[in-house]
Amino acid sequence: MSRSLRKQMLTMVNLLEKANRALKLSLKAKRINKDGIGQLLIDCQETAITMGNELETLYGEDTETVHVLEDYCESLYQMTQSLNNPEKRSAVLLDLTGQVKQARRLLSEQIPDRLEIVFLPYNSSMWDSLESVWMAAAADEDCDTYVVPIPYYDRSPDGTFSRYYYEGDKLPDYVPVTHYENYDIQNRWPDIVYIHNPYDQYNYVTSVDPRFYSYELKKCTDKLVYIPYYTSSGTISEAQGSCSACYHADYIIMQAERFRKFFDPAIPKEKLLPFGSPKFDRIIRICGNPPEPPEEWKEKLAGKKVYFYNTSLKGMLGDTKAFLKKMEYVFSCFKGREDVCLLWRPHPLFESTLDSMRAEFRPAYDLLKDYFMKYDLGICDETPDIANTIALCDAYIGDSCTSVTSLVGIAGKQLFILNNSINTMPEEDDWKGALLPGFSTAGDNSWMIAQGNKLYHSPAGDYRYRYFCNLSDYAYGDYYSQIITVGEKHYACPAYARDIVVIGKEKIEKRIVLEQGTGRGIAFDGAFGWKKYLFLIPNSYPAVVRYNTETDEIRYFDRHLDVLVQTVNGEKKNGGSCIHGNYLYLASPVDDQIWQIHAETGEERLIKIGSVQSCGCAGLISSGAELWLLPYHGSVITRWNPDSGELHEYSDYPDGLACAHIVHGYQCMETPFSTPAFCGDYVYFPPQWANMFIRLNKVTGEMIEWMPPFELPKEKKNGYYPSRAKAYFLRPSGSFTENEYLLFSVFDRKLFIINMETEEYKEIPVEFETSELREHEPGFAEHSEWLQYACEESAFNTLNDFLDGNITGNAFDKEAHVRAFRKMAANNDGTCGEKTHQYLCRQI
Repeated sequence: MSRSLRKQMLTMVNLLEKANRALKLSLKAKRINKDGIGQLLIDCQETAITMGNELETLYGEDTETVHVLEDYCESLYQMTQSLNNPEKRSAVLLDLTGQVKQARRLLSEQIPDRLEIVFLPYNSSMWDSLESVWMAAAADEDCDTYVVPIPYYDRSPDGTFSRYYYEGDKLPDYVPVTHYENYDIQNRWPDIVYIHNPYDQYNYVTSVDPRFYSYELKKCTDKLVYIPYYTSSGTISEAQGSCSACYHADYIIMQAERFRKFFDPAIPKEKLLPFGSPKFDRIIRICGNPPEPPEEWKEKLAGKKVYFYNTSLKGMLGDTKAFLKKMEYVFSCFKGREDVCLLWRPHPLFESTLDSMRAEFRPAYDLLKDYFMKYDLGICDETPDIANTIALCDAYIGDSCTSVTSLVGIAGKQLFILNNSINTMPEEDDWKGALLPGFSTAGDNSWMIAQGNKLYHSPAGDYRYRYFCNLSDYAYGDYYSQIITVGEKHYACPAYARDIVVIGKEKIEKRIVLEQGTGRGIAFDGAFGWKKYLFLIPNSYPAVVRYNTETDEIRYFDRHLDVLVQTVNGEKKNGGSCIHGNYLYLASPVDDQIWQIHAETGEERLIKIGSVQSCGCAGLISSGAELWLLPYHGSVITRWNPDSGELHEYSDYPDGLACAHIVHGYQCMETPFSTPAFCGDYVYFPPQWANMFIRLNKVTGEMIEWMPPFELPKEKKNGYYPSRAKAYFLRPSGSFTENEYLLFSVFDRKLFIINMETEEYKEIPVEFETSELREHEPGFAEHSEWLQYACEESAFNTLNDFLDGNITGNAFDKEAHVRAFRKMAANNDGTCGEKTHQYLCRQI
């Protein structure tokens, strides 16, 4: 019996004792109130029947306390019959008093004062997120512990439940299981309930039975505890920090104190317990004593280095077509090799997620799986226990966006992070794809931040770059985005970072640390310099930041942040921004509002420019006295004079203009154009997602297709060239004419200078010393705050390089690896479960 239910029963016994005393006093009265006594006896009978029914449900009809309560009810009846007989009623009163005392004794002695703790796993492969807490509870002599696997369902595309699952028979043999139909949680009212599914009705792939949604469970337990089924190498998504169960649970077990900032600030901080993860407990325990592999695996594993290939849901959903091509590439790298074993483990929900959310790709996946089996490329691991798989492997290959990396990392195994876009061996100079993502349209391009956080410099401004310094202790992570020069100092502007790096002539001089904000995702989208000020434009950061480079004063503007950053259909959108005159302008991504901040005084105001067809602004460009607004959705380009309020809208495009999502390829009309060039009466709009360049005559409004004087690629060169746009213009630095612009071709990373009036052009070579790049390639290193010690797939470190042990940069250092991963988990000695159990028992 749970302590709370035992307390409830004893409370009802107290009521019966009080009733006996009241009855005794009533019977001594000169004039007996038979109606009042009758009601009192009815109330006592109802209380006793309630107690008896609950005890009978829990322990059966032969329970001794149930028999005593039945005798008590009979005595109540006898009392109703003997109210006119003083001698008999005195004897019955003695019986009633004795029976209540006997019921109390039985409840106190025969049903001990123990906690009842229930674990409600649903998917057996996720049992490890609860197991070490269960082990501690099961070993506690003062607890009654139950494991009650609950059913779950696949969801059809229309959201209805389809296939039913119950996996109580798939838990480890040493776990005693109680069927959910045999455990009446409402009647038993357990003291503590542990869950690992936080989504309730908001999971669109699967759902536990609605009877076990967190808000239903909270109605029948004293303490509801949510333990995440995932672990992390450094961060969690905003969605995970605001799941339904986070609001209904009494406690949430966090991996470490550093994760607190990722949870919704509305969640009371005392609910968040930084105790680690039971998943780590299990990994540490099993890797310390690896199991025997399944018999059918032994021959394939014998004498080989084993590579655990993880195919995750997030990676697959991000770009399913590219992900499947990546799988094919990975299989090809292992095909024919006798020195290695590929241990491929699809996510347990991989196929059901494909069916529900990417059904058109299921045939292609089935072909890949058949190919893997047909050519016996390795082991397809569909066992429920990932810990055993990790214990048997030597290294990990796969996404970074999965909790598996933290499990492998805490076990001390090598991590090689795959780039799902790469599906070929690199060609010459393919390193440029990752090294040269693009140029800044607002910053100083004599500086280039490359290889994650390495700073390169072109002293002559001729795009021939040499290594200058390292901006961060982390090897990758894109902490900084661009350099803006103010006076004689250069400022590395943050992207994921939360500081500004001040760079002098020869070295980093200092760091300007900002308020840390929420800590979720990329903090800043861009930056602008204006006189002595540096402005940082937020993405997830909760304010526009103005930094005074002379005084180090920082000012935060957040009054109208909801204009610049908005969520539409679950997707966050950021509007365009620019400096124009004395003002910073920040546009809405969904309508015609603009947030204006005076760069010097900080005075703010909101402006509605009066656009008729505005569907938001993706890009905001200053030219002369005017601002140009590039559409976020739709094709209307807007020209606006902030001083006069004069407005022009242009949408008379030539036939054939179309737009397609640059990653997924589907037709749409979003972000069609990127940063334009201006020449006389003409404006040249390059394609971001559109299929052509457009030349606009500002005077006549005529819009025609413009063909660059040189051929540009129709698609990116290969997977080494990530691309979010096709091309864009930017102004060159140095001694160039007003009509000369740079055009950066994103698909092949080529830079051209064009005279927009004469259309004369030449390609500008962008050069790095390959030897310097190899020297500063990190290899195995601390990757970032959200991914610890790892090596990243690149043109310098391919999957075949990793299999051959031919890594450019740092070789794997196990001690450095262990130090890095210990920072991101509390109780990383395997004691999370024990400490969680002890704490929760104290709370009860």
